[in-house]
Formats: sequence, C-alpha cells, structure tokens
Amino acid sequence: MLSSSARPRVRSTSRRAVSAGPTAALALVATLTLAACSDAGSLATGGATTAPAGSPTTSTTYPLTLDNCGFEVTFTGAPRQVVTIKSSTTEMMLALGLGDRIVGTAFPDGPVPEQWADAAAAVPAVVTPMADKVPGAEAVLTLEPDLVYAGWESNLTAEGAGDRTTFQQLGVQTYVSPSACKDEAYKPDPLTFDDVFAEIDEAGQIFDVAGTATELVAAQRAELDALEPDDRGLTALWYSSGSDIPYVGAGIGAPQMIMDAVGVENIAASVQDTWTPFSFEEIIAADPDVIVLVDSAWNTAQSKIDALKANPATANLTAVQGDRFLTVPFPATEAGVRNVDAVKDLSAQLAALTIP
Repeated sequence: MLSSSARPRVRSTSRRAVSAGPTAALALVATLTLAACSDAGSLATGGATTAPAGSPTTSTTYPLTLDNCGFEVTFTGAPRQVVTIKSSTTEMMLALGLGDRIVGTAFPDGPVPEQWADAAAAVPAVVTPMADKVPGAEAVLTLEPDLVYAGWESNLTAEGAGDRTTFQQLGVQTYVSPSACKDEAYKPDPLTFDDVFAEIDEAGQIFDVAGTATELVAAQRAELDALEPDDRGLTALWYSSGSDIPYVGAGIGAPQMIMDAVGVENIAASVQDTWTPFSFEEIIAADPDVIVLVDSAWNTAQSKIDALKANPATANLTAVQGDRFLTVPFPATEAGVRNVDAVKDLSAQLAALTIP
C-alpha cells in the first residue's frame, strides 16, 4: 500500500457552480443547416437513463447546470447522441458503458485498449472515426448530436469543430475535460488523481450513470492504492515528441502525476506547465536514470530510441547506454480513465530494469 508520504499528489476538487435551475430558451441560428435534433437525441426530452445492473441507482436531477472551464452548460436530460473528440473522451464513454450514445468520434490518438475493445467494436462510430483530426462544424452538426464532448478546449473553436456559444444556440451542449481547462481559475495546478476521478464522477452525473461512475472510481482508487512506488530515488525524462527540440512532460500535468505515482523524479518538474520544450543540453546535464518514451503513430517510441542512439550528444546518456527505456501509449498520457493503467504498466516496466 502507498504510505501517506509516498502517495501520488492528490487534492480535493470542488465542482464549480453545480446546480439545478430553469433552462433558458435556446436561440436557433438560421444560417446553419441544422433544423433540429431528433426526438431521441434531444436534451429537451429530459428522459433519465438507467445504470447497468449491479450499479447503485443514483439518479441525476435535471436540469443540471455546470461551470465547465468557465462556460455554463445546462443539461435538461441525459445526452443521447454524442460526438467525442480525442481518445480520452471516447474511452470515458466506453468505460462508463455509454458506447451506444456515441454517434461520431474524431481525433483518435491510438487504438482503444483491450479492456474496452469489445465495446468499441460494437460502435460503428468508434470503428470508423469521422475525422483523423478535429472535424469541421458542418460535419459535426450533420450527425445531429445533443452533446460534443472534447478532450481539449482548442477542439471547440470556430476554426475547429465549432465554438461553444454557437453550438449552445443550436441546442447542442458542449463539455470539455476539466483537466484540460486553460484558464488559470480552472486549470488543475498540479493535476492530481482526484481531478481525474472527479471528471469520471461528473460524467456519470451528466449521463445519469452515477452508480457506474462511482464503481469505476472505486476500482481505480483501489488499484492505485495497491501500488508501491519505486524507492530507488531514480530520475526520469518523459519524452513525448520532437527531434530538434524535445517536447517533454513538465511539472503540473498528467506526466508529472503519473511519474509521482510510479516513484521517479521528473527532471523537468520545475517547469510550471503540462508539457514543455526541453533542450538536449538540459537533458544531458540532468542525465536521467530512465527515459519514458511516449509511443504514438506519428512519433513512435522506437524512432526516438533510434534518434537518441544515433545522436553523439545523447548516445552517452546513462539511460541510453543502459537501454533504460519505458514506453507508454499516447492516449494514456492525457488525463482520463487510462492513467491508472499507465502507472501500473510503467511500474512493472521499471521494476524489471536492473539499475546498479
């Protein structure tokens, strides 16, 4: 078990301005082609959903108003037709047993992990994403969603999938993963597992599956508490991408949270950001004991290993000389339901390394 001094950093997270109240009338924007959401997809139905068998029956009271990254969102019922943007949001839906609500997915960061593979295979919108990157607003509206669930705030702009105000005027609500909020008043600083679990609970509230969310959080907390952080005092570099200038995990985001739980010291922890450019000169000066490599289709872990070994400046790093590499799939590096699995996997890889 994790001792109080060795536990990953957590802090209690209060949900800002969560309340029930009258729903304002939604103005239609005549210049857009969407006439109306279907009855099954409309939030105005106010129909409650039922938690899967075996889950506690805690029903959401609608209307439900949330302050999401500084944007007020009101749900008059559980969303029925959802477009997800980024793997983290798609996997949240699958983990909560809500795959049948997904009508479109976009910007996948990698394959769905094994534990949700069967559920994903049953959802055509997950099997065939609507776009490899951020979709356009017209493509999103064609699917007649009642909710667009985005992993990043930047997904919901006029240049991206559409801005939040316009969506709301059309009767389409939007929700951004709270861990990705950019405003200083909302950005987790630092991100903790309490923040991650709070999003699971809030998603359960939005979709009226609070019991399922509670069970998922309890299971993940138990898995996290059962892990013993490495006690060898090892330092680590979290290398995400980049060749000329590496882009690495900094001191307040998911990489830092995961490294804290694994029990390694982040050499870029002093940088007050989630991710940051970090020069090879700084990496060489720190000479980390291990290097965590993010594995993505656009910048594989092996390509980074090859580059580190081929570069005379980095070939002599202690971690490179000793092949002390740990790998983590990109989707597990963003705050969400895969973070605990990332800790478990990296901990097992680290334990298998022989370090004098």
